[in-house]
Amino acid sequence: MRNREGERVAAVAKERLSRDEEQLSKLLRGVEEVVTEEELRAALEDARRRTAYVGYEPSGSIHLGHMITALKLAEFQRLGFKAVVLLADLHAHLNEKGSLEVVGKIAERNKECFRALLGNVKVVLGSSFQLNADYIRDVLRLATLTTLSRARRSMDEISRSVENPKVSQMIYPLMQAMDIAYLDADVAIGGIDQRKIHMLARESLPKLGFKAPVCVHLPLILGLDGEKMSSSKGNFIAIDDDEATIAAKIRKAVCPPKATENNPVLQLYELLIFPVFETVEIERDAKYGGDVSYESFHELEKDYVEGELHPLDLKLNAARYVNKLIEPARQKLKR
Repeated sequence: MRNREGERVAAVAKERLSRDEEQLSKLLRGVEEVVTEEELRAALEDARRRTAYVGYEPSGSIHLGHMITALKLAEFQRLGFKAVVLLADLHAHLNEKGSLEVVGKIAERNKECFRALLGNVKVVLGSSFQLNADYIRDVLRLATLTTLSRARRSMDEISRSVENPKVSQMIYPLMQAMDIAYLDADVAIGGIDQRKIHMLARESLPKLGFKAPVCVHLPLILGLDGEKMSSSKGNFIAIDDDEATIAAKIRKAVCPPKATENNPVLQLYELLIFPVFETVEIERDAKYGGDVSYESFHELEKDYVEGELHPLDLKLNAARYVNKLIEPARQKLKR
């Protein structure tokens, strides 16, 4: 009897370990860095008691750059994590993205977009708690632990004014670190440009009695012109763009033949299309080889580099899949 019970316990433990590793593998897909993987594995063991969050400055349209981190947040949510989207209106104002009134109006539209994209997700406005006395006190406490050079380095990738930054931009990373504490976030998700701020949070929050977050960093998607995707540059695809607009934008996008560097169209496949659809079919005329299916991005990339796929075929099919990807959210926004 004891042997049978021991075998049963061992089998259950093995099954659970296999399930946890499968979940971890899914969460790591498309991720550039996790700090740390061991901590993330531990969080998965008690996912329903955990919170994952991602924060955005409400400074323009919600576009595919936002969608990469939003979809990763949705993966955490499906595994049982409480999902929180922070619309950091005060941060946007501090980073010279507009007056509080202007930023507030943008935040309202952003809120609708994220709810259409993610469904049952908690959307929090930063100013709803960032002006509270306790929060301000803790930001000031954090300021006593942070050097000016560390705060400035933390803003290098996201600052509106890099050459001559304002004092407000030095406050920004302290607030972002404190947001993690006040949202009780176990996991902080962001683009790789958020890394320095997240590391500041990991190192400093425990000194103030708060927990250090697990940090999940994703690649930054290029704009359609080959530069960094940005609302201010207009080089993006918004999730409320119509089908014709998306097709026209992608048709005009930079897509150098046989090249992988600075190729935003290839990035659409790598960072958005394959992670969602897994199997991708490139539809093309029979005289150009007919339709072809791919099970992985690397197979598609190889054919493109070898000249087996034409840039126009890549673009036309990217537009088709991107439209499929955002169609559910687009329909909700029309209601």
